Amino acid sequence: MEIRTSVIDRLARIALGGRFDFSSHRAFRETTERMMAGDAIDTLEIDLSAVTYLDSSALGMLLMLRDKARAAHCVVRLVNCSAPVRQVIEVANFQKLFTIT
Repeated sequence: MEIRTSVIDRLARIALGGRFDFSSHRAFRETTERMMAGDAIDTLEIDLSAVTYLDSSALGMLLMLRDKARAAHCVVRLVNCSAPVRQVIEVANFQKLFTIT
């Protein structure tokens, strides 16, 4: 999986590409923890436009991120979901847990 990050004001964006699955766990966790360290951000966007596949472990990683972000008073948004990714997210009812744009 490819990971690109950027920060503008208090908004951090993590753009993912390729397969988002269990093999991505360590890189995703390290990236999100680094982005949320301190009080520099209040919103974290996960850009899924270049994700070609995501599985249940990726959904679990997003849920764990949501919990950690909530504890850090940070909002997580899922943005630019490709059609296959949006389908998986909707089946999992993530629209009830995340803001998805």
